[in-house]
Amino acid sequence: MSEDIREIRLQKLARMRELGHDPFSVEEFKRTASAKELLEWFDDLTAPRGDEDDESTDGPPIISFAGRVVSYRDMGKAGFAHLSDGDGKIQIYCRKDELGEVGWELYQLLDIGDHVGVEGFMFLTKTGEKSIHVKQLVPLSKSLQTLPIGKEKDGQQWYGLEDVEQRYRHRHLDLITNPEARKALIDRAKIVSAVRRYFDGAGYLEVETPLLQVVAGGAAARPFTTQYNAYDMEVKLRISLELYLKRLICGDIPAVYEIGRVFRNEGVSNRHNPEFTLLEFYEAYTNLEGMMRRVEDMFKFVAEEVYGSTTCEIGPLGPIDLAKPWRRVDLLDEICAQSGLERDDLSDLDQAKAAIKAKGIIDKAHQLGGHIDLNKEDNLGGLIEKLLEVFVEPTLQEPIFVVGYPIETSPLAKKDPNNPRMTRRFEGYILGREICNAFSEINDPIDQKERFEQQATEIAKGDDEAHPYDEEFLYALEGGMPPTGGCGIGMERLAMVLTGSDHIREIMFFPMMKPRE
Repeated sequence: MSEDIREIRLQKLARMRELGHDPFSVEEFKRTASAKELLEWFDDLTAPRGDEDDESTDGPPIISFAGRVVSYRDMGKAGFAHLSDGDGKIQIYCRKDELGEVGWELYQLLDIGDHVGVEGFMFLTKTGEKSIHVKQLVPLSKSLQTLPIGKEKDGQQWYGLEDVEQRYRHRHLDLITNPEARKALIDRAKIVSAVRRYFDGAGYLEVETPLLQVVAGGAAARPFTTQYNAYDMEVKLRISLELYLKRLICGDIPAVYEIGRVFRNEGVSNRHNPEFTLLEFYEAYTNLEGMMRRVEDMFKFVAEEVYGSTTCEIGPLGPIDLAKPWRRVDLLDEICAQSGLERDDLSDLDQAKAAIKAKGIIDKAHQLGGHIDLNKEDNLGGLIEKLLEVFVEPTLQEPIFVVGYPIETSPLAKKDPNNPRMTRRFEGYILGREICNAFSEINDPIDQKERFEQQATEIAKGDDEAHPYDEEFLYALEGGMPPTGGCGIGMERLAMVLTGSDHIREIMFFPMMKPRE
């Protein structure tokens, strides 16, 4: 905004103060109702009051409303403006002969972006618009910036805030000017609240675990590090909630959950942000299938709570009924069906690499827009998950559970008793996006110790995302943990699915932005 425009607005602010109406000195303005409510109550608010004892009360009741000026017209001795309270807007009508000299000058000093309070009565204009006929006007704030509020007609908007970087960098402008973006962000908050109500109602205990950890475990990710001055030691920001929550299960709290921020020092994409909100929940005496039922029930509950129906418009899929059970498929079966490999081809790393070369799998991956570099794959589990990413994930559009993951990439999941190379783990997918990750949790401390030792060898080889060795967790596990099911769900991923957002930043109020030069 040019300095000239800002200077003009500062002059208008100074004049308001000269008139004895400093907008920033007002601390409170009581509103009769929201814009949406006033429009819904219009018929009642325009009916005469008809008080038999006081003829002065005849006519429609006086109401008060406050909001931001989002449109403005001065027609000489009268004027129209629209005030928005964020979720709705309503037109006001002002007349010089009714507001008086001071009141009318205050109206003329208004700019788009200002907040103002009005008192008056509801009426219908000649064009049929429900409006407030203003009897008194009170400036409540002065906007010193020109806001990118577009023109609107018949539900269509023009010239609003369209620059994506500006929208994310200055989210307050996005909330003011883009109703769809505002709705997605508010829906995300409602989704998190509904998740919390679901687990509270299911008998889970909500807890809080440390953000700063000596050993950041529970996921395959590189942590952020910081300095703990009081103890003169380096600590890490948590990458997961898992190991502390399972310590509580070891302490005989049978069902726990946490919704909290976690931090993974990795790349940024339309699905990934290094700082995000994670839900993790753990329940004693249940297993992988119990976690599947819990996920299905939670999705159904949240959809009904936030949108009033279990049938949701999920992206290009159209209406999906979340009351239906999700399909279950085996990971290796799906890889074979989509790639042309056979299960025997995936029995060990060397055999898998040979089969991939012989069957032209790398070329098939390129045709699908994927990339497989066999030189970078040094364990079978990592290669299997790469095949999943390239060949299977794009096909997983409707709600589905993919079951049975390699032991190398699942250091906290029970072994599959029918196939010790695989684990009792599933991931849920919608629209080709991983939406949850769940295990039948290891409760054998000897097995867990061996897994940690194997991960330690991966760290020694240079894998900075391998799972660290956590002595404190092993100590808790040796005290005894019952059979337990556990699951993690990214709240941003959940919100993206239910709001139909394509980019994770669309449902984060304040995503991290690279500073300008």
